[in-house]
Amino acid sequence: METSDPLERTELTFLLGMAFQLVLSEFVSRLDAAGYDDLRPVHGLVFQALRGDGATSSELAERLGVTKQAAGQIVDDLEKRGYVERRPHPAGGRRRLVLLTERARTHLTVAGRTLHDLEAQLSERLHAANLKVPRAELATMIRALAGDTVPPLRPLW
Repeated sequence: METSDPLERTELTFLLGMAFQLVLSEFVSRLDAAGYDDLRPVHGLVFQALRGDGATSSELAERLGVTKQAAGQIVDDLEKRGYVERRPHPAGGRRRLVLLTERARTHLTVAGRTLHDLEAQLSERLHAANLKVPRAELATMIRALAGDTVPPLRPLW
């Protein structure tokens, strides 16, 4: 089915980027309205990387694909804001374990609910146009490019 929409002739990378940017912008706006205007999207990636058992700053840097210095600066900032805390590493030595605080875990709950609401609203809008969120198609594209080793989402933008 052809339409006169010039976006259909736009390169795939731009379409994916624009879609990501629009969804992320709406998501961030909703989180700002929920009282989390002190956080940026990269902080959400940090929280995801620290979920569970936490990580050292070096491990966090590796997971995010940033320098150790950048990871340390992010941790310093989030610690000042009360979202993470440093504790002695269970293996001992000078290493410190970075863990999420209750404040960060609450943010993750709010962010998860916000994202699900946003996806549901997008799904409703697409359904009205006899379309669906292209989750299966995007998953197939990722598998075609990455195979069985799906890379983590990193703050490369």
